[in-house]
Amino acid sequence: MSLTQLARTRVQQLTPYQSARRIGGQGHVWLNANEAADSGQFSLNCERLNRYPECQPPQVIERYAAYAGLAPEQVLVSRGGDEGIELLIRTFCEPGRDSILICPPTYGMYAISAETNGVNVVEVPLTDSRQPDFDAIIARLGEVKLVFLCSPNNPTGDLVDRAGLLRLLNAAKGRALVVVDEAYIEFCPEHSQADLLAEFDELVIIRTLSKAFGLAGIRCGFTLACPEVIGLLLKVIAPYPVPDPVAQIAAQALSEEGLLLMRQRVDEINQLKAELAEELLQHPQVNEVFAPNGNYLLVRFTPGSDMFARMSRAGIILRDFASRPGLADCIRITIGSRAEMDAVRDVLQKEQ
Repeated sequence: MSLTQLARTRVQQLTPYQSARRIGGQGHVWLNANEAADSGQFSLNCERLNRYPECQPPQVIERYAAYAGLAPEQVLVSRGGDEGIELLIRTFCEPGRDSILICPPTYGMYAISAETNGVNVVEVPLTDSRQPDFDAIIARLGEVKLVFLCSPNNPTGDLVDRAGLLRLLNAAKGRALVVVDEAYIEFCPEHSQADLLAEFDELVIIRTLSKAFGLAGIRCGFTLACPEVIGLLLKVIAPYPVPDPVAQIAAQALSEEGLLLMRQRVDEINQLKAELAEELLQHPQVNEVFAPNGNYLLVRFTPGSDMFARMSRAGIILRDFASRPGLADCIRITIGSRAEMDAVRDVLQKEQ
């Protein structure tokens, strides 16, 4: 008997999430994972590495709460935003009975986490204007425990319409949680929905240090919610989820100096993004440049496969989304350093 047969049936049937690192590629300019071009410098104190870390490091919690304008009781830190997604599903969904709702095309880990935990996935595709179909979502609230919305949406970059979100939150009262994934919100902070946490206990927000803070390598994310939801997640989270070196780096990143460096990085990325978007809009092979709200641009080329291959031959690794619904010929370009953007520009300017 194959050892595979010992695994849960659902696990045997799973297709793993195709992360940028898993897909890989051959090149020297990596613009496929929405990573920052730099991380900054941090110091480590190794005196307590012989001790288990705090489950919720107080300094990290307090600093993130201050940054987000919340009380510490509204913040949970985890191994990246992905663990926050997983915790919500494990805490609120009964395997084999409950469902989550997603709005494709969107971030793939919502569905993967649900499927891994034996939770069903209800899909309500984005509208033609790439907004959640709020009427259709509200009509299905009785079927689901969690609604996942990504804003800015990965990969399209669109922001969730606030009026529609308010309608959904009012309809979800006492029925379901609405999770807004704000992994990229630092690139457009004026569009955060975090202020609605004071009004709606059903709202949960996912955040991360991976993007604007340039710390994808330490795997540090945050769940923002009412104290009741945070208390439930603390029942499920692992006893030592945040290694001490991670907590030290996160606390430094959330210091006054660290926040200043993050905002400088955001300003630079947004400037490079605007320059690239302007050039792309003039390119004869570009049909569409999607909403520029994250640290990336999703671009529809004619044809996408040709541009992807040309970039690859130049050693530039991008992310192809052509297989996703509604995203034929679409390629996502992470905004890297100026030198990396110049490399992209060189390929764009060359004759086919």
